[in-house]
Amino acid sequence: MRPFLDEAKDLLARLVALPTVSAEGRALEEGAEAVAEVLEGLGLRAEVVLGYGAPVVLAEGGEGERRLLFYNHYDVQPPDPLELWESDPFALTERGGAWYGRGTYDDKGELLARVMALRLFREAHGFLPRVAFVVEGEEEVGSPHLGGFVADFAERLRSEATLWESGGVDAQDRPTAYAGLKGILAVELRARTAAYDLHSSYGAVVENPLYRLARALASLRDEEGRVLIPGFYDRVRPLTLAEREAIDEIPDESEELRQAFGVPGFLGGVRGAEFYEKLLAEPCVNINGVHGGYGGPGSKTVLPAFAFAKLDFRLVPDQDPEEVLGLLWRHLEAQGFHDLEVVPLEAGERPARSDLTHPFFGLVRRALEEAHGKKPVLYPNMAGSGPMHPFLHHLKAPAVGIGVGYPGSRVHSPNEHIRVADFQRGTLAILRLLELFFLGR
Repeated sequence: MRPFLDEAKDLLARLVALPTVSAEGRALEEGAEAVAEVLEGLGLRAEVVLGYGAPVVLAEGGEGERRLLFYNHYDVQPPDPLELWESDPFALTERGGAWYGRGTYDDKGELLARVMALRLFREAHGFLPRVAFVVEGEEEVGSPHLGGFVADFAERLRSEATLWESGGVDAQDRPTAYAGLKGILAVELRARTAAYDLHSSYGAVVENPLYRLARALASLRDEEGRVLIPGFYDRVRPLTLAEREAIDEIPDESEELRQAFGVPGFLGGVRGAEFYEKLLAEPCVNINGVHGGYGGPGSKTVLPAFAFAKLDFRLVPDQDPEEVLGLLWRHLEAQGFHDLEVVPLEAGERPARSDLTHPFFGLVRRALEEAHGKKPVLYPNMAGSGPMHPFLHHLKAPAVGIGVGYPGSRVHSPNEHIRVADFQRGTLAILRLLELFFLGR
């Protein structure tokens, strides 16, 4: 397997060297061209599509009647803080049996695992199966233009299933797969109570914007985490029998997570299957930060004029971010907070969850178990968010995420990496899935 790994490392080094940071608009054209070149080297027809924000790479080709679609992205998170990296984030470095660099896992390493699996398939069976790739450059900033791209190119993307961008193994090295993602709505609440900052003595007669925000934020959820906005849960889709069974089969690591997080307990005292149901199948609201007034050393007796808070709502099928935004506005007005400004920070993403009874998931389970030698863990959806909904909505086919990472990959953090052994097993799992899907054996 060494030549295969050497080739994968060389290709990954070429992609990691490009600082494709979408939040800063860096090297996105170069990144798209490099991905197109890699996919053309596989034998696919690749084009760089413009007009949808960052360039989108669309590649197609191969033989046969059945068709599989791959979704990936070439953009990455900023490398900051740079001083915490042990090596250059944009120079692939191997140490301790792992490949380090920004994008080694999220998502350039995942993309290369699919490319290498297809190369191995062609070498073993003499032909390239019929596949397509969508590789975008805005995933790390919320994929604001991907929905339009998928809608416009739906006929060219039509496939029996989509292999989503990432996955890997859990803390016990059990292979994992997920069939959906939560949606997200990010907003900023802004409060202004004076034209400029005042002496704190006026706190006796002038409202403080931080008090306004504190009261408004406290009205959004109870002590167990249940959202108190009227109508918020009206569109929540009940779990199916297959989804509930999948949650019940997830190995319980809630106590280990509690200890790792350093928390006394979880909201509502949940543990076991109840913990995973709350984490994966229930929506929530989270305060990302509250800002205003003086935060420097010592004391400054000031009454701030302005304060703001950043929030995100994690949503589950069939909630709509735009509808939730409207519910939030109406709730705040009903609670007397008509003076607060509610500013959506991005377009939001709708939740997505595939049908776990689809035959494709049986193939995924079998491929993972054969490649890893362990029974896989299937999640109905992940607790995080991503742009899966347009694919399910427009293509009417299931999507599933499997990949090459592990919990310690430090995704979005300094020293991001993947273990070489995980890359090898993850690639072989994709190869096995290709064989089961295209050859039926």
